[in-house]
Amino acid sequence: MTGVASVAMSDLAGRRAVVTGAAGGIGRACAARLAAAGATVVAVDRDADALAKLTAELDVRPVVADLADLDAVDTLDLDVDIVVNNAGLQHVAPVEEFPPERFSYLLRVMLEAPFRIVRRALPHMYGRGWGRVVTISSVHGLVASPYKAAYVAAKHGVEGLSKVVALEGAEHGVTSNCVSPSYVNTPLVAGQVAAQAEQLGIGEDRVVDEVMLGPAAVKRLIEPAEVAEAVAFLCGDAASAITGSSLRLDGGWTAR
Repeated sequence: MTGVASVAMSDLAGRRAVVTGAAGGIGRACAARLAAAGATVVAVDRDADALAKLTAELDVRPVVADLADLDAVDTLDLDVDIVVNNAGLQHVAPVEEFPPERFSYLLRVMLEAPFRIVRRALPHMYGRGWGRVVTISSVHGLVASPYKAAYVAAKHGVEGLSKVVALEGAEHGVTSNCVSPSYVNTPLVAGQVAAQAEQLGIGEDRVVDEVMLGPAAVKRLIEPAEVAEAVAFLCGDAASAITGSSLRLDGGWTAR
């Protein structure tokens, strides 16, 4: 079998990976998938209890850190071969009511922290002549939706950051790509339903059917494991010529 399924159990043996937001959702699926491929996984999350549950189930190395604290980000051990920038959060409000401090918080977690992580990981990757940077972006890194000013701005920003890293890292054997899913079956997405229903003045069932799945050709939520398979593929040798790209995993959400 070819494609993402070609990343076998031993393909990433000897590689060290860091995954942010690793205690749940997409991050947990990525940590599990990279560990299954043989990588040593450093799982970063601010939720110590959730990390403890993760380490009880997976052979990963837990690190408790809040990515909104940029000084704490700068203390992380980033001598790694693979970076998966995944941590994220959402806030739904019209621009004129969007709290500026909340806007700044989302950008710290989803744009500034990824920049600082990659900045400090690249020297190790350059020294080894091999590296993979994968950023979990979103369809909202490619198109916009109302009421999500900070999330859309952050995701557009990391798409650009990823391309710059791709251009600078190519001569050192480092690739940099985004995976851009539509709505994924995670607690983050579940938490948006009520907020969007309130903003739009419609029922929660209509939010799922019309807002989240309305633009998609495939009428279902994406599963975290599907995103993790795409990440694993981009980390493997079969993807060594893929860089500066944004892999749309959106069921046709952006095809119209």
